[in-house]
Order: sequence, then C-alpha cells, then structure tokens
Amino acid sequence: MNRYIAASAGFALVIWALPALPPPSAVVDATPLRPDAPPLHRAEFGTDTLVSPQARQLADWVAQTGDHAGAAFIIVDKKRASVFVFEPDARLRAHSAVLLGSALGDVSVPGIGTRPMAQILPAERTTPAGRFVAERGRNTQGEDVVWVDYDAAVSMHRVRAGTPIERRAERLASPAIDDNRISYGCINVPVAFYESSIQPLFAQRKAMIYVLPDSKPVHEVFGFLGTASTERGASRSLHAPLHNGNAVIGSNSAWPER
Repeated sequence: MNRYIAASAGFALVIWALPALPPPSAVVDATPLRPDAPPLHRAEFGTDTLVSPQARQLADWVAQTGDHAGAAFIIVDKKRASVFVFEPDARLRAHSAVLLGSALGDVSVPGIGTRPMAQILPAERTTPAGRFVAERGRNTQGEDVVWVDYDAAVSMHRVRAGTPIERRAERLASPAIDDNRISYGCINVPVAFYESSIQPLFAQRKAMIYVLPDSKPVHEVFGFLGTASTERGASRSLHAPLHNGNAVIGSNSAWPER
C-alpha cells in the first residue's frame, strides 16, 4: 500500500493507494507453509541438533500459528526415532532418542484401547501420528505417565526393562534408528530424560504433543490448510483442568498402556 500526502488551503489530504487485487484464481491462502514465504517466526533447534525437514517444518508451523497456546510443546519424529521438547517461545529445550511402536503406521486400530496386549497383532502395534492434547496421569499400576492418546492407551513414559530379549535400554542407547521400533505403540524415553524434561512440563497443565507420520503427508496429518487437524480427544481442551493429575485408563482396559 502506498501513501500520498497532498496539501491544499492549509489542510493535509492523505490518499491511500491500494494495490489491485488479483483475480480469484490467483489468490493464495497464506496459512500453509510455503518455501517462498519466510515465516514470521521460526523454531530454534540450535546448531548441533540433527533435525529432519519435516520436524523443522512442523516446529516452524507451531511457532507461527501459536497452535501450542503459549505452552511448551513436544514433537516426536517417528522416522528419526527422536523427541524434541520446546520452550513456549519455540526454542529447543531438550531432545532424545525414543522407542516406538514396532509396526509402521499412523493410526490406531479402532477399539485397541480395550484389548489385552496378548490380543494385539504385530501389525497393530503402531504409534499414531497427529496432534494430541496430552496430560499427566497414572496407569493402572500407579506409575505416572503422560497420556498421548488416552482412548487408544498410548502414553509417553520411562523406558521399562521389559523382557530381556527386547533389550530396550540398549536400543535407546544405540545410534541406529531401525532398532527403536519395539513397543506396542507407547513412546518410551530414557528415565533421566523423562524426569528432567517430560515430567516437569506436565506438572501444572496440559501440553501439545505432535507426532510426525511414518507414511502420510505431513500437511494431511496436521491440517496446514487449517481444516484437517488431527486431535485425539478433541473435547479435552488444552486449557481444561487436569483430572487431578491422576487420570487412569478406564476399567474396561485389561492392561495399563501399550
């Protein structure tokens, strides 16, 4: 917009010259992330952190849109078997390797949250992708966890020993990525990382956890066009009160979480 000022008989006349609008077919929605449109704000990962283009794109989108509602937030990159914890201003606070569902896939089988683990087939052991309003709680064994997809019994929790053949601790410590797919769908993190970077984040409020997909397009999962965001448990607002910090999966479930 250009401004022109003309003076006449002691009065100043301000004329605003508006640019012509493009035809409807040329109008571009500015909401999606576009490589030719620099964002108003970018997430800061630091200089020594290996980050996939998808994780960086998603973090920038969160920073631009304020989708995290001013709270700290988490991004899980399934392809890189990594988790990134961000401050409210989108600066990276901490990151770590994670263990994920052993099966590739971006959705949970309907009703899986009510089935015993013994009845979950190998192909059904997925970590769902999407945008989740996560909150702290406790499983049926009394362990504090962060519920990611409550209905599907998917949580983020400290890595457990499991059976010796699974070698979960060794898998987390390994620099390889392919051996990080071992759980029934839950997101396992190192004990020290959980207690220093995850647990405090959820001490007083809920927060967003964004899980990048294995195969679906990122914009399809997160609705960069503003209409298709995937949010499990959408009725549970980010600003809704916590369940006294003791949300426990329903009694119809035969196991704590997967």
